[in-house]
Amino acid sequence: MNVKYWLPLCATVALLAGCGERDKKADTADAPATTSTPAPADAPPPAAEPPAAGATAQLTPTSGHTASGTLALAAEGDSVRLTGTLQGLPPNSEFGFHIHEKGDCSAPDASSAGGHFNPTNAQHGNPQGAAHHAGDMLNAKSDASGAAQVDVVATGVSLENGQPNGVRGKAVVLHEKADDYASQPAGNSGARIACGVIN
Repeated sequence: MNVKYWLPLCATVALLAGCGERDKKADTADAPATTSTPAPADAPPPAAEPPAAGATAQLTPTSGHTASGTLALAAEGDSVRLTGTLQGLPPNSEFGFHIHEKGDCSAPDASSAGGHFNPTNAQHGNPQGAAHHAGDMLNAKSDASGAAQVDVVATGVSLENGQPNGVRGKAVVLHEKADDYASQPAGNSGARIACGVIN
């Protein structure tokens, strides 16, 4: 090939190659950056109020009686379920069973626990009926061995601290006779035979 044709041809090829590289760099510069910092995560929603922890009540006998037992309390919606075993009872009998207004079982007859827990000033009654104290519960029933398996619900009460219907620090009291759910103010359930503070 003639040199005078060869040199211009090489120059043209080099020029075109250089333009291609320049265009490629320009395209790269104009393109948006492909690396970006991830968007910050949305703030987590406010934490829900933790459920109230459970509680217990250790019932001990009042003077001249033998009833005792341990109960566990757990929140269930707007109610509290009490479960456990009571022993030292007359066999095959029923016993009034209530939450009382004061957490004080120090008196020999547990009179220091005050009356039934009743923050709404309701009439005493069957806890499955419309009108009743917040502390009214179904009677405990003993078997032939004098033990009562407890599984009752106190409605309209709470284990949350600082609530008007809160039962922490109140007392659970067992009575010598069945609650008739009618007599005022306490169902004619007789003497208090065991008492324990909810803690």
